[in-house]
Amino acid sequence: MNKIILSTLLAGSLMLAAEIDVKKDEFITHAEFGYVNTQGNTDTTALSLDTKISKAFDKHIFELLFDGQYATDSNVESKNKYLLELTYNYQLTDRFAFAYLLGYKEDLFSNYDYQAYTGPGAKYKVIKTEEHKLQIEGNILYAQDKIKDIDYDSTGTRIAYPNPNNIAIASTVNGETRSYSAYRAKAVYAWQILENLKFSQELSYRSEFEDASNYFVFSKTAFVNKISNIFSAGVNYKVDYVNLAGAGKENTDRTFTANLILDF
Repeated sequence: MNKIILSTLLAGSLMLAAEIDVKKDEFITHAEFGYVNTQGNTDTTALSLDTKISKAFDKHIFELLFDGQYATDSNVESKNKYLLELTYNYQLTDRFAFAYLLGYKEDLFSNYDYQAYTGPGAKYKVIKTEEHKLQIEGNILYAQDKIKDIDYDSTGTRIAYPNPNNIAIASTVNGETRSYSAYRAKAVYAWQILENLKFSQELSYRSEFEDASNYFVFSKTAFVNKISNIFSAGVNYKVDYVNLAGAGKENTDRTFTANLILDF
């Protein structure tokens, strides 16, 4: 079974949670599901899962985030990526917390086999009202990027993933593994426009210290319409930017989804 599907099932079974304040000793759960299937003139399938679980133990808060997308076009894989982040927070005050981050990202259509990063940081709730919430955070990271191996056929032409025609590999250039110090800055804003309508904006910037050209930007813009205590409908637009995308790769990956949302 495909790795992204296995990860999705794992994330779903854990009932991953929403990005809202965590009350003492209670789970806050949130899961966004998107699915599209077309047959006929086009034969496409697209699946997305954006979920988070938060659990508090007194001043200790654990958060697990999973964000994945998988798609096929005429039974040929066209998207396969996921992000997994685990964060530990220690609440020093009701606004300020120490945080430790562990992240892992895989995108089979990118220039990387994987990206991993970990390190300490802090979070601060700049605005905390009924209508508006703004949280900023920063981390100092140890990061590791594994560049993909490059496969060539007998004519010297590069073989791109997913190689649906099963072209024979004649030679391979091994990709390097880079380890470096980095940092990440992140801001999350939420606006409760109406009782049943919410807008949110997330923006993060991760960069290497020594080589400023090696940086990554992620943005998520979302609107959520509350239907009941558990169910909501929402749309979101994600922009995933890689400055050093690699030969033959796009710098920006954009995703728009309409989702069924569960909060419980």
